[in-house]
Amino acid sequence: MPSPSGRTCARATICDSSRTSSLSSPSASRSSGSWDALSAVSSAPSRSRVAARLTTAALIRTVLGETSPGDVVIIDGRSGAGKSTLARELQRQWSGPRTPQLVALDELYPGWDGLAAGAEYAVARVLAPRRTGATARWQQWDWTADRYGPERAVGADETILLEGSGALTAAAAAFATVSIWLDAPSELRKRRALDRDGEAYRPHWDRWAAQEEDHIARNDPRGLATHVVELV
Repeated sequence: MPSPSGRTCARATICDSSRTSSLSSPSASRSSGSWDALSAVSSAPSRSRVAARLTTAALIRTVLGETSPGDVVIIDGRSGAGKSTLARELQRQWSGPRTPQLVALDELYPGWDGLAAGAEYAVARVLAPRRTGATARWQQWDWTADRYGPERAVGADETILLEGSGALTAAAAAFATVSIWLDAPSELRKRRALDRDGEAYRPHWDRWAAQEEDHIARNDPRGLATHVVELV
């Protein structure tokens, strides 16, 4: 979800070492972190899957073993689940000849009520051009000006890591080689998010959570995922 301010680590299981974004600019960079343990599974999608416990390194090795240059990896999950940390660590460890392009939905949501709109924009502008081999071009959301701003472009042959709440829908999954659903208990996620973003985020927590719940009800991202990961 959009991130209003800098953050500190809540616990050892997941920790971003730095963050420079503000309430008016939630799409600023997030640094990679370290996790002690994860739960994950890579069987056929099902709501009732029982996750096996894996380290982050093991999960990343699995993803790297299942992907090739030019593939799309989607990472979805609720606020505070660890999407950005996983995406940046995966980008850092990518073994291909070119570094994957990391596309965060934080850059695409058109404001605090824009979870669904940002996800749809990502499919239309970031993913759909790949069908015809066209370069994907889209505009990042300017949270200060409250409008779309700078343009980004990614070639059809480039690897894309798409991360953010709402990222995994049936339309998006059609483009993905690997899709990951991250989760953690609600209180833990909230504590992480508030520790990360400060009190400026608190007034928006319920507002954003309601949109996440709507996404889950409508799109069943856990069921669509090729890997389900629970942070412990």
